[in-house]
Formats: sequence, structure tokens, C-alpha cells
Amino acid sequence: MPVVDLFDLPAKGVLIGLDPGTKTLGVAATDLSRILASPVETIPKPKLAPALARFFEIYDDRNGAGLVVGLPLNTDGSQGPRVQSVRTLVSNLLKVRDIPVAYQDERYTTVEADEIVRELSFTEQRRSDRIDAMAAAMILRSALKRLEART
Repeated sequence: MPVVDLFDLPAKGVLIGLDPGTKTLGVAATDLSRILASPVETIPKPKLAPALARFFEIYDDRNGAGLVVGLPLNTDGSQGPRVQSVRTLVSNLLKVRDIPVAYQDERYTTVEADEIVRELSFTEQRRSDRIDAMAAAMILRSALKRLEART
């Protein structure tokens, strides 16, 4: 299945969010009614195959209906090298399994996630473990807002 527009994802079911970083994959999920988006896990990715295997475990455990992937556009909206890296990751993911995938602009989500996690007073190690998962949740929340605004 090729990458689809956000509005072409399945209308029902849990959406999984992904914040792809250079060293980790932040994962979040909506509830079944798509009201909440919550951080799930930050998966280390020293090697891609085990990281994708763990991602699909989470996807299956939560009965994922579709995936929303953060697209790291530049602040001016242009696409830089990080965008190509994310597109390559999604291509590799789709080689493992054919699932519906949509992109969501993720500008500023990591900065906002870092601020939220700092406010929660986690230790430095716990904070770094949660930032990418929190950013994935923020990506999902943005997607949910767009979906809600359209209905």
C-alpha cells in the first residue's frame, strides 16, 4: 500500500504515531475512539530490523488500523535531508508489512515534547527515554485535530 493522505486512513480503529529519530523511534497510540493520543514507548534503533520488529509488536498488540509518521519539514516548510531519511524508513517499514501510512508535519513537536517532559520532573535519563514517545503523541494529536476539523 502506498503512503496515503491522512484523510484516507481507515475511519475507525487505533492509530499509531511514529516519531522517527536518528537513534530511536518514538511510538504513541490513540484510544479506540481516537479521542486521546498517548506516548507508548521509545524504541532504540541501533539496527533497523529489531526496531521495526518491536514497532510491529506494538502495532499488533494495540490492533493498529493505520500509522501516522512525523515528517520533519524545515521551519519554512521545505524538505531537507531528514525528510528523505523518514521516507526511506517508511519505505523499509512497508517492505516488512503493507499497512496504511500517512505523514503529519512534525515541526516543533520534539521541542514541545521536551518542555512537557521537563515539567514532569523526570530524571535526565527518564526524560530522554520519554521525549520521542511524547513527540509521537503530539504528532498524533495534530493529526487527530486535522481529522476532527474536517468532519
